[in-house]
Amino acid sequence: MADVKRTARSGSMTVPVSALVVGVALVLAGAGDAVIGSTRTPTGAAQLVSFEPFGDQGDMCPLPGMAPAAFARAQGAAGGAAENRPIHLDRAATRVIKDPYPAWSAIAVNPENNMVVLTDENMHRIAEFSRLDRTPPNVEMTTPRRVIEGVNTETEMLTGVYIDPKTLDVYVTNNDTVNFMPMFSREAVGNAVPDRLLATPHRSWGIAVDELRQELYMTIQSPSAVTVYKKTATGTDAPLRILEGDATELNDPRGIAVDAVNHFLVISTHGHKRFYGGEAVSTLRGTWEQFIQRSGFPEQVSLRQMPRRYLPGLGQIGEPSINIYALNAKGNTPPLRMIKGPHTQLNWPGHVAVHEQRGEIFVANDANNQILVFKLTDNGDVAPTRVISGPRSLVSAPTGLALDRVNGELWVANMGNYAVTVYPVAANGDAPPVRTIRGGPAGKIGLMIGNPGAVAYDSKRQEILVPN
Repeated sequence: MADVKRTARSGSMTVPVSALVVGVALVLAGAGDAVIGSTRTPTGAAQLVSFEPFGDQGDMCPLPGMAPAAFARAQGAAGGAAENRPIHLDRAATRVIKDPYPAWSAIAVNPENNMVVLTDENMHRIAEFSRLDRTPPNVEMTTPRRVIEGVNTETEMLTGVYIDPKTLDVYVTNNDTVNFMPMFSREAVGNAVPDRLLATPHRSWGIAVDELRQELYMTIQSPSAVTVYKKTATGTDAPLRILEGDATELNDPRGIAVDAVNHFLVISTHGHKRFYGGEAVSTLRGTWEQFIQRSGFPEQVSLRQMPRRYLPGLGQIGEPSINIYALNAKGNTPPLRMIKGPHTQLNWPGHVAVHEQRGEIFVANDANNQILVFKLTDNGDVAPTRVISGPRSLVSAPTGLALDRVNGELWVANMGNYAVTVYPVAANGDAPPVRTIRGGPAGKIGLMIGNPGAVAYDSKRQEILVPN
């Protein structure tokens, strides 16, 4: 399947892929529906309303189930009444299903400057709040003190964020739509051009930085890998090293955290494994320069998947895990430890954070509406030491989390209810947040239409089905 951009552009009209647009080339025109710009009679069934030439010779491929006569008319090979001839229509969608509020996907906190930065996967933007913000119950939302969004920002499906502790520059990762990492200065606002762009492999997800070594770590979903760059890397700079291969157990890695005290790298995985052709150790055969050249960067800005290709139709749905590696691990190196198994309760784990002083790993457990806390020394099928979950906690489809070690707080970005919730770092059970910053109405459930890959209609139940 071809890679699909987060936005599908046609002429001057841009349709976000985070929305469901009802109205396509084959329009389902019901009784009494009018086809804009034509005199076509409604039939209650699908009708061909426009077509485009296919190939250099203007050839066309028949649509599945299209009658030969209809195909002949579409080609212009046969005549017919004017109302039966295909025409081009510039028509708006009949309906659009789209959440008008944010889907918070990642969060970073700088307590020294009371700075909280979130990425919004739904509206393709970066939002900054004050650490002391609090949304009153009777107020719809808190207005960010800064928003970065627009076509110049080169941001789309944002999944990771990092704040430089000295410069307050903001780094963000684009997942499977844009193949580079933008960085914005403290002064950037609105439709700002990034201060720096780093070319990254397709499907980059999480980001972490080792400030002592000035190294930047990034997880790549597929082919599963971790790429490590100089923190100052820019343009087409090559990684310093790459962790990837069958032995790594990096099966769809997501969140990543650096334990700079104990020299560990902590990574969450969804457990999905693809089988690949070619060498088992390195997907990045040849030099990075050759990889960049094959990708067409920067002319096409299109860093696709790394050269090694997966074998179509072959894969495995495995168990999610938390993998712990040596900080300097590279190549086809297995993890030192893995937290994995039914007792862990892991289910779509997202971002992770490490509290070195407490010896704890914090995990945003998306599908179970939980924050899980493990010991840094845990290994195997172990239960978490603490779980934050329940109706009072407001934890709902959490994907992002961050630790404020200065003030002893845990910050959680919830995709399911537009809320950013704050807890004492030792919180447990159904603990209510000490503060909440909302980007939408209280009590409203988020649509969570993030990067939908298809759409179907259940005619029996009259429901629209959307796999994300």
